[in-house]
Order: sequence, then structure tokens, then C-alpha cells
Amino acid sequence: MPLLHLILLAIIQGATEFLPISSSAHLILLPELTGMEDQGLVLDVAVHVGTLFAVILYFRRDVALAAKGLLSLVQFRLDTPGAFLALCLIIATIPVMIVGLALKLFGLTDLLRSTAVIGWTMLGFGVLLWIADRGPAEGRTANRWTMKHAAILGLWQALALIPGTSRSGICITGARFLGYSRDGAARIAMLMSIPTIIASGALLATDITADAALARDAAIAALFAFVSALAALRIMMWLLQSVSFTPYVIYRIVLGIALLAIAYG
Repeated sequence: MPLLHLILLAIIQGATEFLPISSSAHLILLPELTGMEDQGLVLDVAVHVGTLFAVILYFRRDVALAAKGLLSLVQFRLDTPGAFLALCLIIATIPVMIVGLALKLFGLTDLLRSTAVIGWTMLGFGVLLWIADRGPAEGRTANRWTMKHAAILGLWQALALIPGTSRSGICITGARFLGYSRDGAARIAMLMSIPTIIASGALLATDITADAALARDAAIAALFAFVSALAALRIMMWLLQSVSFTPYVIYRIVLGIALLAIAYG
């Protein structure tokens, strides 16, 4: 694959994975709207790996805490903050794994990959994010996460399997409705992405029939996805100190309307 295409693919995936504007939608639309070659599963997995390393690096303290807690969990101990965080992340990941596996087994995944579906989800869930972000928040922080909220946000996250929804966007929406601050909602959404990206990457990898020639392309794509994802994370978390999610909502609404015009025009 041409180097420019690889870089463009990686930057789009990296920049949109953690912003509430849907990375899957942009990856689907890239070949549909530009006529470029579809990147295929190998590169899909590669860019997911790049974004995974970015979020792990950015939230390394939380990740280390959860990793240590996981060791306690396997010993059936829930006596540390890390163990509780790890348990909440597991609870929040179960719904998306079940729904994702069901969609794959029944062959429904490809049916949702259309410009019209993406247009409606970009528009509808963009408005929903705006409503959630405008509502009164209790200022709940990520440290006050509960197992009940983890289960609820896990159900919200399962909606992200519909292209155009945005995994981070729908989790932030759900967290804002539950009273979390903007920073707290974003932090929880980003931490939830780690086991989800691992699970989705593993699911994609089961269908890979790669040859050695793709290894270089995959490495390049993963590297650029890592860099762009890390930059996007830093910018968003910094902006949330003074800016709401409204700019992302406006982007989603404009793009959604444009896509619906294309789909039905």
C-alpha cells in the first residue's frame, strides 16, 4: 500500500479513536468517499495496536494500578483500589464483547457499514452527547466509579458497535448522564477503551490471512497511529479543562448531515 495512504489511515484512526467523533466511521468512509483501496483487516488490527499503546502510555499510572489489581482479583481478593478498578473494567467490557460476538456470528457487521447508517448515528448520538453535556453534573470523578456504573456504561459502550456511534463518545455521554465531570467521563471512557481495543483486535485477528509483505505496512501504520492517538489524547484532555464537548458535537452534526445528503441524494 502507498506510504501516503498508510500515513493517512493511521492518522485518521489515531486522531479519531479517542475523540468522540467515531474512528470506525472515518475508516469506513475513507475508501468509500475517496476511492482508495480498503485497508483490510491486517491494517485495522495494526492501527488498533498503535492506539492501544498510546492510551496505555498516557494513563500508565491507572493501567499499572489496574494491572496490579488484576493479580489480586485472580486470587479472589478485592481489597485494593487497583483490584476494584480492574473489576469495573472487566464488568464494563462484557456487554460489548457479547454483542460484538453475536454480530459477528450472525453476519450482521457488514450490514451496518453504510453511509446512511453512519450519517444517522453521527447526527443522533452527536445531539445526545450535547444533551448529556449540557445537563447538570454532580462533579463525580473517575475515582468514584462504581460497579453499577461500570455495568451501565458497559451497555452504553455496546452501542458503539454501530458504525458512527463513537466508542469514546457514547461512553462519555453515558458518564455525563450519570453525573461525572467532563474530565472524569473522558478518563473513564479512555480506560474502558483498553480492554475493549484488546478484545476487538483479538476478534479481528481471527480472520487475518496475512502474508509477510504486509508486516512493514502494519508496522508503519501502528507507529503513526500511536503518535496521532497520543497527540489527540493530550489535546482533548487539556481542552476539557476549559472547553465543553460542543465543538465535537458540531463536527458530528455537520458531517452527519453531509453524509445523509450523500446517502439519499
